[in-house]
Amino acid sequence: MNELIEKISTLNDMILQGKALEAFEEFYHEEVVMQENDNELFIGKDLNRKREEAFFASITEFRAAKPLKIAIGENTTMVEWHFDYTHKLLGDKNFTQIAVQEWKDGKIIKEKFYYGS
Repeated sequence: MNELIEKISTLNDMILQGKALEAFEEFYHEEVVMQENDNELFIGKDLNRKREEAFFASITEFRAAKPLKIAIGENTTMVEWHFDYTHKLLGDKNFTQIAVQEWKDGKIIKEKFYYGS
């Protein structure tokens, strides 16, 4: 579990430093599956990379990001984040979300985000 603490801490630090796309390259499995709430699954690193790039390219003002809580389990990490930003398509967003990561071979194989509307 110490290895997961190190990995999720480094990933969070990279996000806070504005290096989310670099963190994606380093920590996400080629077969990663990503999902927001109970919406459709997005399968594979290439597809999810494009989605991440489009998301970050659409942020017009970034005010804050802060990890509030971290939990570690067997091959699982969870991070409660607070975000505050303006997005071209989504408008002003100021919310808390839970990100749950499942790890395989030292990489995130599945990540699901939970947040309110």
